[in-house]
Amino acid sequence: MYLSACGILGAVLWLRLATSGLANLVPQYNFASADTVFLIIGGVTFVVAFFGCCGAWFQSRFMLITYFSLVIMLFLAEFMLGALTFVFREQVSRSVQQELLLGIQKHYNVTREPGTLPALWDHIHQGLHCCGVRDYTDWFQIDAWPTEDRVPDSCCIKRERYCGRLDPEGRNKESWYKEGCAAAIQTWVVQRLHVLGTVGLIVGFLQLFGLVTSMILFCTVKHKRASHSYKSYDTSAS
Repeated sequence: MYLSACGILGAVLWLRLATSGLANLVPQYNFASADTVFLIIGGVTFVVAFFGCCGAWFQSRFMLITYFSLVIMLFLAEFMLGALTFVFREQVSRSVQQELLLGIQKHYNVTREPGTLPALWDHIHQGLHCCGVRDYTDWFQIDAWPTEDRVPDSCCIKRERYCGRLDPEGRNKESWYKEGCAAAIQTWVVQRLHVLGTVGLIVGFLQLFGLVTSMILFCTVKHKRASHSYKSYDTSAS
């Protein structure tokens, strides 16, 4: 189980490095980002592993059965989370799009500090060659520029200063990316799910292995305690 915890925490580190700043896309739910969820799971796994190690070392049946029960609950929780995510994937996708739009409309500002929402959207626009969530109109009349139909300069195919401002004739719209970023972001995430999927399979195997070994240890401890017998001898008869 300690190997499972290390694998989960390793996935957290990779997710943090590979998706640095992505949680800022949805500022109102930054605390519930994927790496935070995995960090909690890794911490819980370490606690569960403590019962297994101590139970095996001290041959405590109580700690072994506690370890077995906790692993069962952890395994079921992981399975249910994965199943619910798969079943409600369309609803999750729509909810993510709505939250991305809300982040653009309410939390976007004109600063360009590293890791902030504007800098992150600039990176997405230029890296994925897209604009907005559904299309470039998502940037029209947001709170950062409530009276203007404009987009960030990073939406321009050839980025130049103020190229995102709409000219009187509206001709510079032809130089903006037409496709939204929702599909591109989804594809980008899916391409990296194989790493998390591999870690998940390894963790699941280690958890099943832990269940089997804990039951073997439990039965072994029970058998050893039942087989202990002490024979007394009458020394006066010798």
